[in-house]
Amino acid sequence: MTRIEQIARKKERFIVGLMSGTSIDSIDAVVAKVRGSGISTSFKQIAFHSHRYPKGYKEYVLQNSHPGGGNVDAISSLNILISHFSADAVFAVIKKAGLSPAQIDLIGSHGQTIHHLPKSQNIFGKKIHSTLQIGDPSTIAKLTGIITVGNFRTGDMAVGGQGAPLVPFFDFVAFRSSKYNRALLNIGGIANITLIKKNCAIHDIIALDTGPGNMIIDVLMYHFFGRQFDRNGLVASRGNILPSLLKQLIQHPYFDLPLPKSTGREDFGDTFVKKILHISRGETKENIIATVTEFTALTIFDQYNRFLRKRLKRDTLHELIISGGGSHNSMIVESLKKLFFPATIVTSNDCGVDSESKEALCFALLANETVCGNAANIPSVTGASKRTILGTISL
Repeated sequence: MTRIEQIARKKERFIVGLMSGTSIDSIDAVVAKVRGSGISTSFKQIAFHSHRYPKGYKEYVLQNSHPGGGNVDAISSLNILISHFSADAVFAVIKKAGLSPAQIDLIGSHGQTIHHLPKSQNIFGKKIHSTLQIGDPSTIAKLTGIITVGNFRTGDMAVGGQGAPLVPFFDFVAFRSSKYNRALLNIGGIANITLIKKNCAIHDIIALDTGPGNMIIDVLMYHFFGRQFDRNGLVASRGNILPSLLKQLIQHPYFDLPLPKSTGREDFGDTFVKKILHISRGETKENIIATVTEFTALTIFDQYNRFLRKRLKRDTLHELIISGGGSHNSMIVESLKKLFFPATIVTSNDCGVDSESKEALCFALLANETVCGNAANIPSVTGASKRTILGTISL
């Protein structure tokens, strides 16, 4: 415990952030130099490394993530296995940074979400929200010799929140402005958007998961072509949007749910993809990819329009700042430019934050908040009853 106190008192800390997203293609690892805490936090990225998973791992995780598809033996093993992959990612990014493990103060690890149930349930007389991120933080700490903070989402859920999205805290620290109304859009497997009005306080932030980002595109690209994703949207660019399919997809009940809201593979996973394949029988592969690509862009705008735009009242959105793998899909970006006009569309790279490392950076900063004893959830985003310290500290 003395070591934690020493870290909290340091003027600057070297922290590794780890993120494994819905796409399950790699662990993103970043080394950041962090000064201060709370809204006065400043940071500098030192190194980034994308640690690829071995062949077949993604399919194995998905097999054990679908409702009714997993078993306790596999989930127990995966919980430790991903910790070993995480430790490998930590050592690789530290080496890239030109540092030694002894120079790293903390690791902040998101883990791998395999199930997310944000809606409250009554079970045996208790009203609960639940989520499960595998990748045991204690194992990572023992394998690396570095204090590790993990299990960030459950603390928010314990006080009535949905445990997601958590990125808005990072968005506020990194992108708040006294001049511009900004929306921060991260397009990973799931897409999430944060509205940060000019001169806003942290309790003014509104954010939500808009629905699928790259998730459906990636699954269908693998199904049709054996590829992990649609590089630069090239396949989508060769197809035509199918209005009847698009109309059916946007009728998913998630889009009508009120705030707060978060989602995942439970809503837009295997069952939803099977529905797409069923109702698009006879259509070309390119047309289907073009349609689900437009679906991603359209639902992002739809959810912004329904839930965030009114917060600006008579003011306008000045900038939409995009990050995540979807920022490299030209078809998504072009659709967003048309939908969000006249807002300027830029990537987080243009604002000094690497698009690929943004979420890993977020969990480095969240670990910093935990050790410094600061609440990092945002009740206006998650629906929690109060602000609270997130994460568990593993020595």
